[in-house]
Amino acid sequence: MTSEITLFVNPAAGRGRGARAAQPAASALRAAGFSVRTVLGENAEDALARARDAVESGTGALVAVGGDGMANLALQAVAGTSTPLGLVAVGTGNDFARALGLPVRDPAAAGRVVAEALKGARLRDIDLGRAVGTWFGTVLASGFDSRVNDRGNRMRWPTGRFKYDLAMLAELAALRPFPYRIALDGGEVREVEATLVAVGNGSGYGGGMRICPGADLTDGLFDVTVVGACSRTTLLRVFPRVYKGTHVGHPRVTVHRAARVELAAEGITGYADGEPLGPLPLTAQCVPGAVRVAGP
Repeated sequence: MTSEITLFVNPAAGRGRGARAAQPAASALRAAGFSVRTVLGENAEDALARARDAVESGTGALVAVGGDGMANLALQAVAGTSTPLGLVAVGTGNDFARALGLPVRDPAAAGRVVAEALKGARLRDIDLGRAVGTWFGTVLASGFDSRVNDRGNRMRWPTGRFKYDLAMLAELAALRPFPYRIALDGGEVREVEATLVAVGNGSGYGGGMRICPGADLTDGLFDVTVVGACSRTTLLRVFPRVYKGTHVGHPRVTVHRAARVELAAEGITGYADGEPLGPLPLTAQCVPGAVRVAGP
């Protein structure tokens, strides 16, 4: 592996933590003997083009500095190649880094872990999801949670996570089940009334919510969590349990495993790794060993 690696930086991640994190991460990598080239971008499209150029030019690794959005962007550049991916997680959610057992909001420590993994060739191939031509590492969300995202993204005030708290309250007030059509591995179409359907390659989203607690990044399968029709009272009682993953024991919750998931519902947007994919219907495929990651 070449000693030149690429630091892929989102300076705006985590309210500016991305820019502040780049320096200690780069210092840790240089201290381990690597030559570090930093890639920024004028926007997401430009940043991705630069990251892909680095991968095609033979960089030894692409190390993303930012949150889950930046990790997702990096996946679009390295998935399906032999270029290792490293993560310096300093965003708001950092669910992909958690799933990989990497340090969170400690850029120097994350830089050291990635450097040690690259030097010791401690690399592993993990699965990714793919839907509408986009790779994702954690969860494809649809239903109540994605509508909260939709509403929050439309709000100009307040800023930060608080607007998503307000968006959740607004969606709770309008809570209703959605008629879904779900097919697993090409089987028969099931028609269900559901509050949300989450397709998990990884276990968590939203900054530690373990919506698919049994998901395994190396088994070639998604965990599909279906939260059935429920009242506001039931949802408020069950939802806090998602942080420990114990919600799957509730009678309104079912979990399925499949490599291919087809989802259809009216008026629902799919989000993967917190980024909008587009309106349902969507088909997600679990692709085994799609990306090589550097870490513990």
